[in-house]
Amino acid sequence: MLAPGRIRIFTDGACSGNPGPGGWGAIVVTPDLRVKEMGGGQVATTNNRMELMGAIAALKHVSAVEAPVDLFTDSTYVI
Repeated sequence: MLAPGRIRIFTDGACSGNPGPGGWGAIVVTPDLRVKEMGGGQVATTNNRMELMGAIAALKHVSAVEAPVDLFTDSTYVI
């Protein structure tokens, strides 16, 4: 169970070929339990860029909310 009052962010990114077409996704859960799904992509990119884009976009989305953030990712590069 996650602690209440925290922002939870789940991200992932991938690429077909490196470089190649890629995409990223993020799910943001705010302390009031609102859920925002986000995503995007690029025609020519790398997997690391897509992993970073998911985290960056989600963090920008919650930048005005004053609450601790837990970010979950499978990317060692982002961690």
